[in-house]
Amino acid sequence: MRIATYLLATALLGLTSAAQAKMVHKPVEWTLDGTRFHSVLVYDDANQAKRPGLLMVPNWYGVNDAAIRKAEMIAGQRYVILLTDMYGADVHPQPGHTDQAQAAVKPLYGDRALMRKRVAEALAQLRAQAAHAPIDPARLAAIGFCFGGSAVLDLARSGADVAAVVSFHGGLATDDPTLAKQIKARVLAMNGADDKGTMPDADKFMDEMRGSPADWQFVVIGHAVHCFTEVDEHSPGCSYDGKIAARSYRQMEDWLHESFEPTAARKP
Repeated sequence: MRIATYLLATALLGLTSAAQAKMVHKPVEWTLDGTRFHSVLVYDDANQAKRPGLLMVPNWYGVNDAAIRKAEMIAGQRYVILLTDMYGADVHPQPGHTDQAQAAVKPLYGDRALMRKRVAEALAQLRAQAAHAPIDPARLAAIGFCFGGSAVLDLARSGADVAAVVSFHGGLATDDPTLAKQIKARVLAMNGADDKGTMPDADKFMDEMRGSPADWQFVVIGHAVHCFTEVDEHSPGCSYDGKIAARSYRQMEDWLHESFEPTAARKP
């Protein structure tokens, strides 16, 4: 009887804790080269157990409500995510306004060294948050979507000390293929076979990865176009696909799980 009472009390306590838990949205700001950046740290405060930290670079619309919802979904109780501003706090492309988004990304695609500098600073800011949030600084990775995929691949090319990077329908091109020799992270890139914006660079990307020391994987998804994880996109060449999105998230989870294992336990 006492055991039954104890189990009931424990279950009720668990329900109460779950009810009190919430997703934290903590502003994280910094200044780099005179530009102020406004990012958001996202995690579930159900417990304070240390968990991996993910740097997440959203699509070309930047940090907005849709990106925060995606960060919440990915974070769950598994990760702490820094949803990263790459443009500066005063630049806010409106969803659906591709002209604004193109204007925002143009300076970064035109100056890849600047892109690498900004994403490297974002990683440093994520690492610093380990003093204030339940982040295990020994387990860090980066994920990115569309433009964000380009950014995290450039983070890997910069030689960043992270366990893994994962790019979803991201740009594959680089300004300097020799940078790949610096890669320390395990690299997973997932692109749609019918993505007319990124797939023309697929062969060059694979040659680049072959010349790197990276443990890498390039997944080409049949019948998928650009934007397959972006729930608000439904145009012919840039369209959400729930089934493919779910599959790609599972592949990300497997890749991150293996990447965060102790080195000796990783698969060859």
